[in-house]
Amino acid sequence: MEIRRNIVDRLKAWKESDNRKPLLLKGARQIGKTWVMETFGRECFDYCAKFDFDRQEELKSVFRQSKSPERIVKELALYCDVPIIAGKTLIVFDEIQECEEALNSLKYFCEDAPQYHIIAAGSLLGVAVKRRKMTVPVGKVRIERMYPISFSEFLKASNSQLWDYAEELTEAVNLPEIILNKLKTEYRRYLVSGGMPEAVKCMLENKGMAEVDKTLQDILDLYELDFAKYADARDIPRIHAVWHSLPSQLAKENRKFIFKVVKPGARAKDYEDALMWLEDAGMIYRIYNISKPALPLSAYADVSAFKIYACDCGLLRRLANLPATVVMDNAANYTEFKGSMAENAVLQSLMPAQENALPFYWSPDSRAEIEFVIQHEDKIIPVEVKAENCISGRSLSVYNEKYHPERRIRFSSLNLQKNEGLLSCPAPLAEWYNKFL
Repeated sequence: MEIRRNIVDRLKAWKESDNRKPLLLKGARQIGKTWVMETFGRECFDYCAKFDFDRQEELKSVFRQSKSPERIVKELALYCDVPIIAGKTLIVFDEIQECEEALNSLKYFCEDAPQYHIIAAGSLLGVAVKRRKMTVPVGKVRIERMYPISFSEFLKASNSQLWDYAEELTEAVNLPEIILNKLKTEYRRYLVSGGMPEAVKCMLENKGMAEVDKTLQDILDLYELDFAKYADARDIPRIHAVWHSLPSQLAKENRKFIFKVVKPGARAKDYEDALMWLEDAGMIYRIYNISKPALPLSAYADVSAFKIYACDCGLLRRLANLPATVVMDNAANYTEFKGSMAENAVLQSLMPAQENALPFYWSPDSRAEIEFVIQHEDKIIPVEVKAENCISGRSLSVYNEKYHPERRIRFSSLNLQKNEGLLSCPAPLAEWYNKFL
């Protein structure tokens, strides 16, 4: 089964850009970066010349001997079975973190040979660059962030008719109950598998929940090995501790990250590097509290108060050892963690539309909290997330009374509607929210 990835459309736009630069594709491990690059090459070019610096050690000598793009291209042509022709061949540099000279060469391709289409990616690229003190040619490359498979992409592969229906929606009016229920069912399946391509494939090919769980566990085990391979020795146990504390952090009624949950007596300064490592690896999102919802939001961030979420709801579920059967059961009550799963999934939906800008949250005290505060064009929008149909709570009312926002959003399991600036949107439609504002 092949799942169409939305990022391919952005890559097509990059291909046709007049001021095109070599492209660096960033994102967590196992989200399908290599597959996307190869698919893009097949669909949009006559040829795709792929070079893997992890598997082809001999390639490194090409970049050490010359900085001339034309000479590099001539020598690379000896290592592949397709011609390298400007405008007709996509040049793929995979695992580029294994060759610093290849990373640096992107500068010269930008300056001296822009006619070549070059796209590069690597495992834990951000981590490797920092650890090895590698230089990324700033201003000479375009960086594109890739995410796990979204619910929209999942739905298109699972139920194309239902996806078509969602795509054609233009206003916030109640959905037929049968449509809403089908969306909820598909969404619960997505909460189980998450967006890791192998896990999604297992789900959509009906291989069973046990196989989905095994696939997710394999990815989690791979991440553990990455700690040892790419992190400094003193940071490994701290990275491990922070990562495994994630379910406990999110199970609290107040999701604020607490260092003593990681380890009794833990101090911020001891674990900041571990948090940054997980961020650089694309494994977590760190969401800061703001003192005031004003532009720019970053100016009002409190760096000492933050929440962390997993890059993928399926990985979070497996990390927490939450059975798939519980998530699939509409009537199941798994207390605070149900809200955590809902928040994590909504955040996943919001991220691509935010153009790499992380949301914030608002919590002036223990009595009120807005899960996410986002910027949409020049408007600041509070976003409330509720698990299922439970919409009790006064946080959004408190925010509304204090700041009088033009627009508010509440994601839950309730039907689609809009009333006096409040958009009530079913969580499965979170990716389409901007159509209803």
